[in-house]
Amino acid sequence: MHNKTLITLLIGAVTTGLSGIALAQTPVPAPAAPPLFATTKVEGTDNVYIFRYQNHQAMFIVTPAGVIATDPISYGRPQAAKTYLEEIGKITKAPVKYLIYSHHHYDHIAGGKPFKDAGAKVVAHKRAKERLATLKGLDVVIPDEAVNGKRTITLGGTTLELVDTGRNHSDSSLVMFLPKEKIIFAVDFNSLGAVPSRLAVNDSYPTEWEASLKRTLALKWDRQIPGHPGPGGRLGTREDMEKQLAFMTDLSTEVKKAADAGKCFDPAGKEVRLPQYGTLTGYEANIEWNIHRWCGYWGRGI
Repeated sequence: MHNKTLITLLIGAVTTGLSGIALAQTPVPAPAAPPLFATTKVEGTDNVYIFRYQNHQAMFIVTPAGVIATDPISYGRPQAAKTYLEEIGKITKAPVKYLIYSHHHYDHIAGGKPFKDAGAKVVAHKRAKERLATLKGLDVVIPDEAVNGKRTITLGGTTLELVDTGRNHSDSSLVMFLPKEKIIFAVDFNSLGAVPSRLAVNDSYPTEWEASLKRTLALKWDRQIPGHPGPGGRLGTREDMEKQLAFMTDLSTEVKKAADAGKCFDPAGKEVRLPQYGTLTGYEANIEWNIHRWCGYWGRGI
């Protein structure tokens, strides 16, 4: 090989190597943050929408006779309710007839005044109305109507069933069921492929939660709109709820054994594990909080 050719090849090899190093050191750009809010129509429906603001979301249904809206999701961000109504206004000029609370926790139901001012009737679980009337929270509208057991709303050809499936994450949850579309809006008591967080289980009702999931599964639905976006923004499935029920049932069994052996709260928090659920999101971060809550129930009667 001629010296000139050899030199050219060597220069080429060095340049390629340096190029590779440069490429390897180039930082990978972080994924773009999602927009502050978004409104999307639920695939396969004519009139069901999801309004998301940051990490909270609500369902609304558009009919010729008016709109049924849920959770104003404006805790600490009053602009969310205004944006929510503006987004509805882009789709229909029909008035908002109903605003329905999923449960009484402020992060989902604060900010109802703009809806009330627009003429909406505020509806919630009987226990939610009682709690909110006592709490008198800022920026929280007291419901006009309380649901005790079940209530069916029919508006503009759409039927929405409000169903109390029992105590779970709260004692005031309503499942909103669209029988024609086979969709439910259920908030905070069914995690999508995840172990419930500390906030979800702190003041929950452990064994009643399992019963509530069973009653919810008895409704004839296929898809769930959650109160917080699911992984990749997907909707929930019956499998998600069945998996959460299985997790809670198995957790309850194991923690009861630990409680009967005098291990609650410690060392149960470190010893009880459910490796079969280890692939659920938040397993490592949240398993001890779940054990602690079930230990409170089985070990202290709390």
